[in-house]
Amino acid sequence: MKRNFFSFFDFLLNRGDQDIFRNTQNRLTRNFSGLIMLFLFLFILVVYSVLYFVILNTQERDLRTLVSQEAGYIENLLSRNDQSDIRGIQNQELAFAGVDQSFYYVMDRTGKVVVGSEVNPRLRQQFLSLINKHMSNQQDIQNEMIRMDQKPSRGRAQFHAPDEFQDIHIMITSHEVYYKGQFIGQIYIGKDVSFAYRLFHWVLVILVVLGMVFVGVAIYISRRMSKRAMVPIRSAFKRQREFVGDASHELRTPLSVLLSSVDAMEMTVDTQKDEMTGKLLANMREEVKRMTNLVNDLLTLARSDSNTNELKTEVFDLKPLAEKAIVSLHPIAARKQIELELSAPAAATVIGDPQRISQLIYILLDNGIKYTPAGGEVKLNLLKEGREIRIIVQDTGIGVKKEDYQKIFERFYRADKSRSRQIGGHGLGLSIAKWIVETHKGTIQVTSQMGKGTTFMVRLPDYV
Repeated sequence: MKRNFFSFFDFLLNRGDQDIFRNTQNRLTRNFSGLIMLFLFLFILVVYSVLYFVILNTQERDLRTLVSQEAGYIENLLSRNDQSDIRGIQNQELAFAGVDQSFYYVMDRTGKVVVGSEVNPRLRQQFLSLINKHMSNQQDIQNEMIRMDQKPSRGRAQFHAPDEFQDIHIMITSHEVYYKGQFIGQIYIGKDVSFAYRLFHWVLVILVVLGMVFVGVAIYISRRMSKRAMVPIRSAFKRQREFVGDASHELRTPLSVLLSSVDAMEMTVDTQKDEMTGKLLANMREEVKRMTNLVNDLLTLARSDSNTNELKTEVFDLKPLAEKAIVSLHPIAARKQIELELSAPAAATVIGDPQRISQLIYILLDNGIKYTPAGGEVKLNLLKEGREIRIIVQDTGIGVKKEDYQKIFERFYRADKSRSRQIGGHGLGLSIAKWIVETHKGTIQVTSQMGKGTTFMVRLPDYV
């Protein structure tokens, strides 16, 4: 139920915008409004409960006082007349004037009514049935409801009071009658507490209506509070994004200089004579290349966050790009004895940014090669179905756990952190791949079996 409740607010607050700030703001709004509504619900519950118990307890106390007084009156009457039989009061005038009193009955030891009266004589049998129930339950105070017949009377038209056909709530209690310490009978009094239950009903209606009004107020206030809370977060994220972009851009130049310096040193040093120097230069080259790739990935993501990467949309054939990627990555796959295969139709025309689509293919193939053991296979399939192109990359690698299907597209996430240094990469490739697919209004899905391999399927429409 909790889940259905918040789904309603998701509909109000989130109209499909997947922006991280909007999602965070909506989450804050739900938390703030949920907290306010929780206190509001508790307030309504406490107010209603206090009112309910206070009024009913007051009615019970008044009824106990009334029945005690009337029992005392009967005992005094018997004492004055020196009568030990309660049936001796049958000819006496008894006036029990309790407020909202529905009936009173005085019974002897055998349960026979000696004297009694009721506001509505037609309900006498129902009142007596309630008394019998009260006697069997042996309760101090008994609350009962009498359902009134709402069918119109036959024959001539009759006029009834507005509340004549309303259900009646009766509160019943009793008190023993003694004469010189000997039990001789019992008095039963029923009090009409229908007004109290009508009051409870209207109080509940009013509280619910006020609660619904304050729910809207709570959502509005929570929205304003969450928006104000997001201001410093947006500012900090903007500065961090600008820093990553600026730092990535500025680092490209010194890294290029370092790579050129390493190349120049390799040309001037005889690595065959000085094997140690050759290894150091080779390690330096690999690390500089790794840092260059990391900086390029960070710059790509920073630009994607700021929406400064513009797609160069054009119509092109995807097959040559796929063939080029296979050729470029073949040496890397050959070092691990991994077989690369390409299956594609004669022409796979698509609309998009050729550079970004090529980068997408490289990322998926490189990911498959990294996580496939030696002697495995990585296949690239291109399919044209209707108005979409499918890019499918299958490998026979280590696989991905089902709970990690979405996490692998997060930045810097590594499913196997213990092997991250051995495999290489920085955990940014699939994040970039997902961004490329989404900018082309496509989808990317992953299916996998542990120890058997992983399949990435990309669906791209033939429009952007």
